[in-house]
Amino acid sequence: MKPSLSVTLPVLVRWVCLALAGLCAGGLPSARAMALEDAQARTVAPGAQGTEPVGRARILSVTGAVEQGLEVLRIGLSMPLVSAPAGLLTHAPARIAFDLDNVDPAFEHATVDIQQGNLRSVQLVPMGQHTRVLLNLRLATGYRTELQADALRIVLSPLPGTRVETVTPEAAGADAEVTWAGARPVEAIQALDVRRGADGSGRVIVALPSSEVGADIRASGGALTVEFPGTRLPERLQGERDVSGLGTPLRSVVAQQVGQRVRLRIEADGSWEYSAHQNDTQFVVEFVPRTASPDEPVARPRYSGQKLTLNFQNIDIRALLQVIADFSGFNVVTSDKVVGNVTLRLRDVPWDQALDILLQTKGLDQRRQGNVLWIAPRQEIVARERQESEARAAQEVLEPLRTRSFQLNYAKAADVAQQLGGAGAVGGSAGAVVAARILGPRGSAIAEARTNQLFVTDIATRLEAVQALIVKIDVPVRQVLIEARIVEASDTFSRSLGARLGGAGGRAPGGGSGLGLGGSYSATAAGAGGGSFVNLPSPGLGGQPAGVFAVSIFGESAARFLNLEISALEADGKGKVVSSPRVVTADKVKALIEQGTELPYQVSTSSGATSISFRKANLMLEVTPQITPEGNVILEVDVSKDSVGQDTQAGFAIDTKHVKTQVLVENGGTVVIGGIYTQEERETVTKIPFLGDLPGLGALFRAREMRSEKREMLVFITPKALTDSLLSTR
Repeated sequence: MKPSLSVTLPVLVRWVCLALAGLCAGGLPSARAMALEDAQARTVAPGAQGTEPVGRARILSVTGAVEQGLEVLRIGLSMPLVSAPAGLLTHAPARIAFDLDNVDPAFEHATVDIQQGNLRSVQLVPMGQHTRVLLNLRLATGYRTELQADALRIVLSPLPGTRVETVTPEAAGADAEVTWAGARPVEAIQALDVRRGADGSGRVIVALPSSEVGADIRASGGALTVEFPGTRLPERLQGERDVSGLGTPLRSVVAQQVGQRVRLRIEADGSWEYSAHQNDTQFVVEFVPRTASPDEPVARPRYSGQKLTLNFQNIDIRALLQVIADFSGFNVVTSDKVVGNVTLRLRDVPWDQALDILLQTKGLDQRRQGNVLWIAPRQEIVARERQESEARAAQEVLEPLRTRSFQLNYAKAADVAQQLGGAGAVGGSAGAVVAARILGPRGSAIAEARTNQLFVTDIATRLEAVQALIVKIDVPVRQVLIEARIVEASDTFSRSLGARLGGAGGRAPGGGSGLGLGGSYSATAAGAGGGSFVNLPSPGLGGQPAGVFAVSIFGESAARFLNLEISALEADGKGKVVSSPRVVTADKVKALIEQGTELPYQVSTSSGATSISFRKANLMLEVTPQITPEGNVILEVDVSKDSVGQDTQAGFAIDTKHVKTQVLVENGGTVVIGGIYTQEERETVTKIPFLGDLPGLGALFRAREMRSEKREMLVFITPKALTDSLLSTR
């Protein structure tokens, strides 16, 4: 056996003494316990460590505490540091790394188990001229460093939703450099940049106001959402950035202010992996395209255990399992058939991955129950599980049945009974297929509609499964108010100009020649018959007749006169129709609202008889909402606005306007889901050939009509997730 742990002679002597003392006490202490004991001995008596190099400090102690509601890690040193070290925060795994220059640890590869709040443990790793301090966290958060005369203090920022008491310089220590007292004010993000890496990766770089700012990261679908609580976003950085042209997996980056936090939504194409780290005030998210080989499994196991280094030659597998058990803190139970030796060399590998590699090499498998690991050959585990399954099946046949009633508050008892496969279930339905996994072969469920109760009969374990299912599904469903606004605007303009020219016999009043002015001159009134050889008057517009101006010219001696009649009309109209249907429905439940007219029409049958049917000409809104985890709303919308059109021989025609789509809308936001814009311009000229083309005088021999019509329709949709207070006020 050749472990990779290197020790000095005094340390080896101390370990031998500890081992002898442990044998006398009834057990052999682990290597980890001896290392921690050696660290405590070095902390109590630093002078016994031998001579130290001049100018190099030494870590004497690592302790964790909670001060004024804040988690504080104190690293005791033999001499003060020159400057505070810069830290590197990573999010997967959640860890903060510090490099202490010219500092030696108390012992090599030490792990101090803290298990306090967000801080799990601290690792001290010597790396040449400096020592790396790794803080293993449960959740990534911000931090700040404080220098004292004999220590380095690392104060972790509180997680979102944690109440923090005021921290004063007196509470932190007289020699501490404190820059944060109380709740941290809302500070502005300094910069936001997107860059392309040398390997084709995409990097989103955020300049934070301080290292105390934490980040909350969650991935959903093809996007990554990063939130920085307690920050604000300048207006110049807000909005969406299209970064698809950089040649990286990134497609767009949307930055927005949501309350007192800044939210970044990063969308990427294809298959990718991301890593996030924070170096002091610089936060970096890196997207790397992932290329999967054909032999790669669909889902690879992910390991989250602390990393360890193993270097053994021909070591007994039981002894190696004991080493892993001491490192991980799990209890290990091994089968009598676990035998043999193994040689391995692993460096910086998660302990759970190292355990899997070891088990796969020797044909073993594991089963975990709480903090106990049972390790045995695969055949033995499979045989035992098969026996347990057969025993449970036999026990279910013999176990007495019990009946339990469940009072449902929100779900319908009949629907739940059908899902469970009870008396209300239809044979061969999808609900009965799912229910076979919940109720046993002897189980049944009966729904009582009047009191909305469910009576289930089955064995005790099945009843517990039904209880767990009802707790999850019998919950109030969020409701959504959907309001649609259909705006129809029209702008029409019409102009017509016409003339009527004719002549007739007669005299002017008084017997002489003259000029008569008036409208619609009547030749009959002049006492003679007449006729018109140009009859192109202006047609009426909008049901109104055109205005007429007439001129009559009489000869002095001849019994004839000339009649000229000019008609003109101009019409200008503007109109707007606003329809606003709104409906409230539950999440993922289709809603329908409509208003309008049903038009009757006759339908002939094959026998020759006729019947009356109806066609709808109405306004309809059909929508199915779905509330996303981010609070937005996905809508499947079907909006139509039909109206009665022109009358035909077969009946009235129906003018239809219809929009059907699916959109993602922010809660309370408004989006235009569709629009139709039409413009019609028409000009009609009626004239007498040749005479109507004469310059100037041709206007008397032609009629002109011009029409211009513009119509526009827009459909707006506004969803709003309702709360109890909002719903009660409506």
